Amino acid sequence: MGNRIAIIGTGAVGGYAGAHMVQAGEDVTFVDMWPEHVETMRSKGLKISHIKDVPEFTVPVKAIHLTELQQVSKEKPFDIAFICVKSYDTEWATAMIKQYLAPGGYCVSLQNCMNEEVIAGVVGWGRTLGAIASSITVELCEPGHVRRASGKGGKAHTVFRVGEVHGRITDRANEIGRLCALSDSCTVTSNLWGERWSKLVTNVMGNGMSACTGLISRDILLDDTLRNFTARLGSEAIRVGQALGYSLEEIHHLDPEVIARAGEGEAAARAAYDEHRIAEANKPGGGAHRPSMGQDMVKGRRTEIEYLNGFVCQKAKDIGINTPANAALTEIVTRVERGALQADPSHIKSLRLN
Repeated sequence: MGNRIAIIGTGAVGGYAGAHMVQAGEDVTFVDMWPEHVETMRSKGLKISHIKDVPEFTVPVKAIHLTELQQVSKEKPFDIAFICVKSYDTEWATAMIKQYLAPGGYCVSLQNCMNEEVIAGVVGWGRTLGAIASSITVELCEPGHVRRASGKGGKAHTVFRVGEVHGRITDRANEIGRLCALSDSCTVTSNLWGERWSKLVTNVMGNGMSACTGLISRDILLDDTLRNFTARLGSEAIRVGQALGYSLEEIHHLDPEVIARAGEGEAAARAAYDEHRIAEANKPGGGAHRPSMGQDMVKGRRTEIEYLNGFVCQKAKDIGINTPANAALTEIVTRVERGALQADPSHIKSLRLN
């Protein structure tokens, strides 16, 4: 018998990965908080589309509202629960699904930010794994429809990275890798924490910038002032991660040290960073999307800024490192989110940081 799988939060990433699992014949139940989304999935299925190369498809799915989860008490419990909610919803979502896990069941954080510790605080470290979706560029564009602003990553870019918190390669990590690989390229890593912090840096460099400027990724990268500020954000986050002892992986397909030095003003690194990021933006379809936090801001949703740039600032404070760029961006995004400011590039361009 195969595993019984729950996707807790059928947003962009959870919906994308879960739909491919269903398409491959896996037993998946989608649990979500948005009634219209749940009803659309029930009546019409879950549609997955790509901006290029991949045919659109729709799969019939089992979707329930979170208020209906108690019906699982009459059914076979879940073997695997993918936690795919926003970071600020992680604790309650994990507590909610905990009672419906099989005795050997476990949770997988398939989210932005570093939420494994929160999940482990509910179900224990022994029932916690991490999964990272790198540069996946997906959006829940309407109820029952996840759209990806690219084709598949495939051999050109490994999208999913799966790992145990203790770093060993286990059968269950390989199983999560198999499930994620149903939708795109995946590797099972012994460096979950380094991969997780590297993905955090990627989000730190782009998400809040889109949220506070109102711009898509391409327009940020093609503006000299904004692009340079992304390097500053990344540099601070990289230095914090290094100080915490993480072994960082490539970030935006660049050596982290190049980004760190670019943000610190080294001319050669800045030139290499600019060349690479501008080339990314000028690719067909390159950067023609709004990062998840930019999507949240447009939709009037709460952002994850305190779990991204704010998280970097908190970790930096704990070890005595100054992160003024990340602190400034955190404050600006918070003010835009609360309606005290309107999203505008001038918020970044007017900054004067030492």
